[in-house]
Amino acid sequence: MTDLAGGLIVSCQPVDDGPLDTIPAIVAFAQAARNGGARALRIEGADNVAAVAGACDLPIIGIIKRDLPDSPVRITPFIADVEALAAAGATVIAVDGTDRVRPVPVAELLAAIHAAGCLAMADLATEAEARVAKQLGFDILGTTMSGYTGGPVPAAPDLGFVAACRRLGGVVVAEGRYNTPATAASAMAAGASAVCVGSAITRTEHVTEWFRNAVDQAVRSSTATVLALDVGGTKTLAALVRNGDILERQTIPTPQGVGTDAWFATIGALAADWRGRYDAVGAAVTGVVQDGHWSALNPRTLAIPERTPLVERLTALFGVPAIAFNDAQAAAWGEYCHGAGRAQDMVFVTVSSGIGGGIVLQGRLLQGANGLGGSLGQTRGASGAERLETRASGFGMAASAAALGHAATTHEIFASVENGLPWAVALLDEAVEDLAVALGDLQRLIDPEVVVLGGGIGMLPQFRAPLIARLSQEPSHLRPVIKPASLGGDAGIIGIADLCRAI
Repeated sequence: MTDLAGGLIVSCQPVDDGPLDTIPAIVAFAQAARNGGARALRIEGADNVAAVAGACDLPIIGIIKRDLPDSPVRITPFIADVEALAAAGATVIAVDGTDRVRPVPVAELLAAIHAAGCLAMADLATEAEARVAKQLGFDILGTTMSGYTGGPVPAAPDLGFVAACRRLGGVVVAEGRYNTPATAASAMAAGASAVCVGSAITRTEHVTEWFRNAVDQAVRSSTATVLALDVGGTKTLAALVRNGDILERQTIPTPQGVGTDAWFATIGALAADWRGRYDAVGAAVTGVVQDGHWSALNPRTLAIPERTPLVERLTALFGVPAIAFNDAQAAAWGEYCHGAGRAQDMVFVTVSSGIGGGIVLQGRLLQGANGLGGSLGQTRGASGAERLETRASGFGMAASAAALGHAATTHEIFASVENGLPWAVALLDEAVEDLAVALGDLQRLIDPEVVVLGGGIGMLPQFRAPLIARLSQEPSHLRPVIKPASLGGDAGIIGIADLCRAI
């Protein structure tokens, strides 16, 4: 068993009845795996085990698969199978160790394996089964059956089960859906003694299908048309988008009664003339989206009923698959894919009626555990009092102006700044200072290559210029690199359309 520690086991089991399901091909797979550095092999069938044992000096985990009419157990179900594998030269014999109806008790199979002078491996699905196998005296615990004893098969390997087996002690082989080097490494980090990989190495048909599906998806995505919605505090934009190009668009004031049947009916009517022309729907919305449900971050920006089932309602409304993201996160992805932050570690910050943000690091949009990733407007200063959005957004500036006795819109505030009115200049200076401090902290925390500034206010030269001037006071290595959003107000719809590629 010391040969297995810290190593790779290659399962040389071609697709049943495929062109590589021959003894010469299996022997060749085994020799190639040995040449590539595998520590051991997993081989199915006594004849295959004998052939590989005669041609390759690696330890062999032997199994025999059977389809039984009265039991779901397939892996080495009979004592005769154990005896055949031992005679063929298997070093280790693996049996199904799950708690299911079987023709021969697991304990009897284990005794037969040890009587034949071989090591015994239990292929398991649960921690409870692993405890039993450990108590019975199995030499190796394998996670092989996790996800394969009922219900949908998960896409990812069961690293939690690996860790649970490790806590029981002894040799643990991680097996089952380890299809990339990264997942194999994760298994070792979770405590596996060795990792067994099969399909990704020896099932050419499967690997070919993975690549074909990825290519097909990319082709479909590049030609698919998306109905993209951008729902903000004051206006709602709908557009048809294909591969980053906006084909048609229309804008309305954001309807009242968010989340009601009437509200969804208005959204549906906005795109009624485009029905049948799109393949998916993506919604970039103010607020927070978690598991397809939509809630308000700042009800002053838009009053959204708690956990509105947005994705479900949009899917039913438009009759095509739908996704939803926070609008600033979607805009961040748009600027990363097609705009000012292209292919860089970046933060997108939008300053408009509210303040939002999105973070893209190493090519991944960070949504966060609760959908809050990048929500700069919700941060608070050292006093812990008001949110940044309350102080420095369009709504916040208008509220501050009103408190000073000036009932002014943001447009009027900036006009007053141009005219040099002291109250307006002071108000702008305060908003710029608050945002500059927040961006400086963000640079220290995330250290992005660029901060892309967007939004109706963020794009104004009268706002951006004093902000950059204020940030220039920071030490060069702590100073954010500010770029204006190149997609303007279209970043959200372009970004959400691109995110629909994952549907």
